[in-house]
Amino acid sequence: MKTVTALCVVAALAAAADRAEAKGCIKGAVVGGVAGHYAGHHGMLGAAAGCLYGRHRAKEQQHQQQGAEQHQG
Repeated sequence: MKTVTALCVVAALAAAADRAEAKGCIKGAVVGGVAGHYAGHHGMLGAAAGCLYGRHRAKEQQHQQQGAEQHQG
């Protein structure tokens, strides 16, 4: 039951986010969920934290890419 709820939450976050944010969220949630599961059966907490970090990282990379495009002309 918890797994289904976690997947629904991740899917809702992915649907509500932009492409880059959704991509980061999904990747981060998968990695965080697996790490959380093996680090004490806290897969949901790991997935949530991984999603947030993934979204942050994807947005950061998008800003860097836009800055590089502006400098090139």
